[in-house]
Amino acid sequence: MKPLHEKLTAEFITRIRDGVWPAGEPIPSEEQLCEDFGVSRGPVRQALAQLRSEGLILGGRGRRPRVTGEAYHQPANVFISFSAWALGAGLVPGQHTVRISRHAAGEELADRLGIETMDPVVTLLRIRSLDGEVVMLERSAWIDEVGRHLLTTDTDAGSTYAHLTALGVDLFAATHVFDAVAADETDAEHLPVSLDEPLLRERRTTMNSEGRTLEFSDDRYLPERANFVVHNRRSDHGHLRLVDPTQTT
Repeated sequence: MKPLHEKLTAEFITRIRDGVWPAGEPIPSEEQLCEDFGVSRGPVRQALAQLRSEGLILGGRGRRPRVTGEAYHQPANVFISFSAWALGAGLVPGQHTVRISRHAAGEELADRLGIETMDPVVTLLRIRSLDGEVVMLERSAWIDEVGRHLLTTDTDAGSTYAHLTALGVDLFAATHVFDAVAADETDAEHLPVSLDEPLLRERRTTMNSEGRTLEFSDDRYLPERANFVVHNRRSDHGHLRLVDPTQTT
């Protein structure tokens, strides 16, 4: 005879697969599950732990766990904006500006942008979505001569890259660094995650055709809703560089 927590696990999986618990939505609380199945918290928690280990649910620690949805795949070997990629994939991109401001650059940001400390920069914090579902928090910082164009436009209207390109800004190439990072207070405030929950981070440095840095962006993705795909061949001659994780850019 199967242990009670295994029976609960099987039932929970059935509810997920049948859409009773939809992808991206929170599941019932432990208290509600105990009431629904007439059991104590112990077996319910064991069953939920098994779902987490199988990647079927995420979250917790103060927030109700939610069902993992299908991840959206974004190519990492082409330079393309979030909006352009989404539209090309048949998805509707969305954005909500939390704040945009012009201020003096601190030492770290100045170093990222290749400017002097206290030089003016424009920073933008936006929540990004796909088909109405939040997937990423964007933190972008621009050198002043480029970023000032964003101060006079509606950054909720669409792609900042498309807007700047239409104005003649030379967005030519970018370097991307991907890693995992724990959600900070800003992430937890604007994304459906708890503090210290893991996120997929993309740090991007955007340059013009002369190699001058125009933007540095720190984007935090929900790992269950987005990932990056790289296509290569045996004839490709890439360079492997070992990086001290405390010194990555």
